[in-house]
Amino acid sequence: MSAALFTSDSSFLHSNAAALAQEIAWFHGVLTAALNLHIAQEESQSLCISDIPPPDLSTDCSPYACTVREHGFGLAERLVLILALLPHISPHVLDAFFVNNKESNRGYTQFGGLNGKSHSGFLPTAETAAFLLAGNDLARRFELLRLFDRDHAFYRHNILRVVHEGGHEPFFSGALAISEEYLRRFTTGGIHKPEYSLNFPAQRVSTKLDWSDLVLAQEVMEEVENIRIWLEHHHTIMNDWGLGKSLKPGFRSLFYGPPGTGKTLTASLIGKSVGADVYKIDLSMVVSKYIGETEKNLAHVFDQAEHRNWILFFDEADALFGKRTQTSSSNDRHANQEISYLLQRVEDFPGTVILATNFKANIDEAFARRFQSMVYFPMPDTELRLRLWQNVFDGTCRLADDVDLRELAEKYPLAGGAILNVVRYGAIQAVHHPERKVTAENLRKGIVREMRKEGKTL
Repeated sequence: MSAALFTSDSSFLHSNAAALAQEIAWFHGVLTAALNLHIAQEESQSLCISDIPPPDLSTDCSPYACTVREHGFGLAERLVLILALLPHISPHVLDAFFVNNKESNRGYTQFGGLNGKSHSGFLPTAETAAFLLAGNDLARRFELLRLFDRDHAFYRHNILRVVHEGGHEPFFSGALAISEEYLRRFTTGGIHKPEYSLNFPAQRVSTKLDWSDLVLAQEVMEEVENIRIWLEHHHTIMNDWGLGKSLKPGFRSLFYGPPGTGKTLTASLIGKSVGADVYKIDLSMVVSKYIGETEKNLAHVFDQAEHRNWILFFDEADALFGKRTQTSSSNDRHANQEISYLLQRVEDFPGTVILATNFKANIDEAFARRFQSMVYFPMPDTELRLRLWQNVFDGTCRLADDVDLRELAEKYPLAGGAILNVVRYGAIQAVHHPERKVTAENLRKGIVREMRKEGKTL
C-alpha cells in the first residue's frame, strides 16, 4: 500500500476493528461450509449462504458499518467486500483455498485466486466470490455480474473494482481490488488523499494566496466566478431545478493565454474557495509511446476522481489534447484513437476539468465544442501590472527609495509569473545589501534575465 496523506481518529480505528472482527468470523463460517460442501460433494447444489446470516450492523457507528448501511449493501455485497479486504487485514483466513484437487493434483479452478509478486497469501478474484455466492448455479453466477457494473455502488463510489491485467482473460479471473480510499476508511478511519506515483500521475496543488492576490481583468474574473458558482450550486441546478435530465453532469473549461498569466493560480483558488482538491495531471507520466498505455495511465486518475470532490487540472493540455491528423499510418490511427478516448473520458467525467494551454489553436476542435467556458488570460495591462508589483511587495520585504513600481509597470510588459521571478531574484540580491532592501538595479537585472528567457532584450 503506497504512502498517502490522511487523517484518522483512534475511535474509528477501534470501532472498525470490532466490526471487521465480526465480519471475518461470519466469512470464515461461510467459507468453511462452502469448502466442506464442495470438496465432499462436487456435483451438489450451491450453498445457501443465507442460512449463515451476517452480523447485525444496524447500530454500529464504525465507518465500515456506516458505509454498508449508506449503500444498502446486502449479504452478497458484504461477502464480496470482506473478501476484497481480507488480503490486507487477515490474509491467513484465505489460506483454506490452498488445497489441491486430488484428481488433477492442482488447485481447484472454481476457487479462482492469483499469485502476488511479493504477497505469499491467496489473492481473491471475482471467481472466488462466484464460488462462495453461486457455487455451480449458473443463473446466480450471472446475477453476480451486476455487482461489478458501472452503475453499482462498488464502481460509482470507487469502493472496489475487478482488475484485469491480461487483455482476453475471463471476466471473473480479475482481481478483487479495494481502493486505497476505502481501505483507509475501513481500517484507520482516515481520509485518504493519494500521492503522486506511477499509478497516480497527478499532484495535489494548493496555494497560500487568496482572491485578493489574484490580479485579472474584470471580464476574466466574471468567467472564473461562473465556474465557482457552478461548483457551489451544481446540486441545486441539476437536482432541485430538474435540469439534470437535460444537462450533462460536470463542467469543462479551457484556460488559454500566454504563460505566467495566472491560469494555474486561478484553478488553485477556485478549488480553495469551494473546498475541492485540485489535482494537476503530470503529462510526462501520462503520455506513452506504447499503444494503450496513455489511456490506461489517464484512466487511473479519472477512476479515482470520478465520485470525489476534485478538480482535474491539465496544464499544457495541447500536448495531450492536440488536433487529430489525417490517418496515413497505423501510428496516426493510434494517436487519433487516443485523442478520441481522452475526449470521451473528459466529456463523461461528472466533476470539473480545467484544461490550460498557451496555444488555443493547438487544441482539437472536438474538445473546444464541449467546453462550458473558454477563458482567455491576456497579458496584464499597465494598471494590472502595477497591482501585481504592489501585491508582491505588500509584506516585510523592503524597497529602496530608488524603486518606482509605476515606472516598472509602464516600462516592462511582464506577466505575473515573470514579475514573481524578478522579485525572487531581487530579494536574493537584497540579502547582500547593507540595509537589506531591494534596489532598482536588483529589479532591472532580474527583468533583463526574464526577458532573455523569451529571447527579448531591453
